[in-house]
Amino acid sequence: MLDEQAILDLVATHGTTVNQGRPIRQLIEDGDLPRLAGATILEGKVSDSVFSDSLQSQSGKLIRLMFRNNRISTHDVNRGAIPFKDQVLAFNHDHMLRLVKDVLGSSQFEVDSLVASSTVIPAENLDLVMLENVLRLYMAESSTSTSLYQHWLAAREAGQSIMQYAGHELSVTELKPNAVLPYLMDTPSTKDKVDKTIDAQYLVDNDVCSWEQYAQIRNSSLMAFGMVSQHLASRGMVLVDTKTEHGINGEGKIVAADELYTMDSSRFWRLDEKGELMVRDGKPVSFSKEFARGMVKEKDQQFNEEQAKQIAVRYIQGLQHLTGEAFVPDLRARDERIVDSTNLILDALL
Repeated sequence: MLDEQAILDLVATHGTTVNQGRPIRQLIEDGDLPRLAGATILEGKVSDSVFSDSLQSQSGKLIRLMFRNNRISTHDVNRGAIPFKDQVLAFNHDHMLRLVKDVLGSSQFEVDSLVASSTVIPAENLDLVMLENVLRLYMAESSTSTSLYQHWLAAREAGQSIMQYAGHELSVTELKPNAVLPYLMDTPSTKDKVDKTIDAQYLVDNDVCSWEQYAQIRNSSLMAFGMVSQHLASRGMVLVDTKTEHGINGEGKIVAADELYTMDSSRFWRLDEKGELMVRDGKPVSFSKEFARGMVKEKDQQFNEEQAKQIAVRYIQGLQHLTGEAFVPDLRARDERIVDSTNLILDALL
């Protein structure tokens, strides 16, 4: 395992190099990836997708290549780049996917020799179900507008004794910040420019999905949540909440899309030797993007170099706690890593 000083040295020595690189759009326009010329490019918050009708696997499945980047987004604002974040989340996702793939399914293709640190993800181009599937076991203190915590604060301020949240009826007085909820709650949200928490009836009424489709997504996700929680218990950690996304593949099956149980999509809290929540300065010791959210003081703030390094260290420490494995980074330039991984994938699938 890398200790804190080793991680600090790694980030200080190589952080700038691994962050530098051209956007995927530029790599394609510059001719570094000729087989992707003319493809559609969708630039997202933390990953970019490339797909076209000509990108089909040997079995006839449409391919979507997802390029994970180092950007960090909070409160729907891009805050800058974090060294090694792309590789950390690639390892994180790969580890969790192996735990829950049989339950949630996956859009990803398996490619021999593609390493877990690869920030290029080969997947089937799904028909996405336009919802964010959020499960909550604790009411974590959070600054995001869709969080249960913010809705609870508003209900308490309004003097309400009972509040409605994503189709659940909850006692305002019985809820406590960072405390366990009465049960594991499904609390979906929209995938709009600014997300909002809604209930299952909204999804059906607005043709986002059918009742049967939502039941499958919810039930499989509840089972996967339990599986990940059991795994984390052996690591002295608890899964607080998580967000997953889903889509329909060419066979008509609903499968997981994008990342699973990463520190960007989930909250993980540490437990002490007695199995109780570990607390520092009155707050649970957390490995999640919430650490970065706490650094935001202004609406359009960009993280400075020192803040980016602090966040990078936290991500690497979190990965090692989650997986029980030492972080082994790929120190090659980002462009080289992307081109090599993409060519390996295309050689195998086309």
